[in-house]
Amino acid sequence: MLGIDPGSQCTGFGLVDLAGPRLIYVTSGVIRTPHGDFAARLCEIFTCMRRIVAQYRPQEIAIERVFVNRNPDSALKLGQARGAAICGTVDANAEVFEYATRQIKQAVVGSGSAEKAQVQLMMKSLLRLEGPVAADAADALAAAVCHALRSPVRSSLRVAASRG
Repeated sequence: MLGIDPGSQCTGFGLVDLAGPRLIYVTSGVIRTPHGDFAARLCEIFTCMRRIVAQYRPQEIAIERVFVNRNPDSALKLGQARGAAICGTVDANAEVFEYATRQIKQAVVGSGSAEKAQVQLMMKSLLRLEGPVAADAADALAAAVCHALRSPVRSSLRVAASRG
């Protein structure tokens, strides 16, 4: 399961797998785009996502939904980065699931208004990770975990996660 935290400068990705009722960390990271030309940034996101999908072949993809806050231009750029990421995953023939940021935070931290540091801490704890996890990678892992916890077929996973 691939989680994506889209951004025009930094796009986080995180892969988790299910082994019975347990979540297993596979990999995570951040796609950092070059400064300058926006089209080149989108191309980098697309190209890197294609590589990730070719290597790991996720069956399901969870991505953060775009929200419009104060700056419509930023929301448009974020939407374009999100589109580039989704297009980069098309070769996987995987179903794409969308979640609001608040929904993801609620699922993994217990509060829709959780801070980034809280999400990072929960991902380290839940996935038993050593060392630091970049904020964008943690957000992407959280999207994947949120999807795993929200799927009605995975009720045993929710019980196992609550036992920690």
